[in-house]
Amino acid sequence: MTEKVQTKPNSGKMWGGRFAEKTAASVEAFTASIHYDCRLYRYDIAGSRAHARMLARQGLISSVELDEIIAGLELIEKEIDQGEFVFRPELEDIHMNIEKTLMEKIGPAGAKLHTARSRNDQICLDIRLYLRETTAEFDQLLIGVQHSLLKLARTYLGSVMPGYTHLQRAQPVLISHHLLAYYEMFKRDRQRLADGLKRINVLPLGAAALAGTGLPIDRKFVAEELGFPAVSANSMDTVGDRDFAIEFSAACTLIQLHLSRMSEELVLWASEEFSFVELADSFCTGSSIMPQKKNPDIPELIRGKSGRVVGNLMALITLLKGLPLTYNRDLQEDKEPLFDTIDTVGQGLAIMAELLANLKFNTETLERATVGGYMTATDLADYLVKKNIPFRQAHAIVGQTVAFCIEHDKELPDLSLAELRRFSAEIDDDVFAVLTVSGSVNSRTSLGGTAESMVAEALAAAENDLGKLL
Repeated sequence: MTEKVQTKPNSGKMWGGRFAEKTAASVEAFTASIHYDCRLYRYDIAGSRAHARMLARQGLISSVELDEIIAGLELIEKEIDQGEFVFRPELEDIHMNIEKTLMEKIGPAGAKLHTARSRNDQICLDIRLYLRETTAEFDQLLIGVQHSLLKLARTYLGSVMPGYTHLQRAQPVLISHHLLAYYEMFKRDRQRLADGLKRINVLPLGAAALAGTGLPIDRKFVAEELGFPAVSANSMDTVGDRDFAIEFSAACTLIQLHLSRMSEELVLWASEEFSFVELADSFCTGSSIMPQKKNPDIPELIRGKSGRVVGNLMALITLLKGLPLTYNRDLQEDKEPLFDTIDTVGQGLAIMAELLANLKFNTETLERATVGGYMTATDLADYLVKKNIPFRQAHAIVGQTVAFCIEHDKELPDLSLAELRRFSAEIDDDVFAVLTVSGSVNSRTSLGGTAESMVAEALAAAENDLGKLL
């Protein structure tokens, strides 16, 4: 006699077949991720469309069921786009919200969509699609900042400013040379994003929960449908991998650090003590008590937000460091820091491009700042080297000369030839051309140097490279 199995009410979840009790309300609230992963809906639906087409191609669903699934997904996407879709926290995440709604709209065919896939590989797909798109968006935002920098560099080509080491005036440089330094930083940021895209752009779908699937799927077909040039090689690595997200976050952290460094200089330069730049009123705020204030809040906030971006990277690294293979629920915590980094860096890049487009340099103040501080001392040392004096000896001679200037309250160009020759008989009348700011700047003709000829060449090359992308 066959024993009759008595069924019990399950948890009410789509995964709840083996559970006899409903999930506690506190657990539902604690484990839900729909309030932040809802932003992945487009990618989740795109992945589902490709997956459904593959299932039909492989004979795992019928063509009629495929049409019903595609139509249902299109309707759901439209509802979300228009703000009519109601996300249900009890369904936990974006995957279950879409799948459950699909089943309610089209019936049994909707229940077949999850064939040969798991939320484990599904979320990997969604994040990769999202980061692939975000990488392209960030590249354009970086180009926008670079474009603003190049316009400034072109406007102020030939104008000088003090260059600093240890925040002490060191040597005169061109404003354009300083601006092109940031252009190079953001160029490397774009290169890092492009390189990271190689590891983002790998199809994870088909790894299923961790071991792949015994059903006759075609992963290469799905990769072609979604525009992935590669398919992941190991199912266990696939569902447990977040290297690509950490790498993207690390690249974003460097972008934010570059924005922060620029912001720090803008804050300093906009102060009365420096008065090097004028920030547009539209990018500053006032004080609630001091009516005279014009505060550089935008660069201050960009600088301040660097802390959260660095923290998000540390959160992701810490999240992954102790996880055994393969998927663990800990990985649900990858999205909030990643999303916050994307929002923060994206906003910072966009507003920095605008701020720079409205920035003005006080060229007269900058030029005055290059006079004094013995900023052509290195040029005097180089002059002596050209007279066949060993550099270390030349360094000592110039050091003694500077000490003499300090004692007599003079600058190097103020010294007479007789005074200069007290320190080296090799010094002649031609030294005075070397001691001018213009002479100093334009002597720096080494590749990458600040001489106007070199900067003009570098600026033209950058404009040519960037012009191809605009």
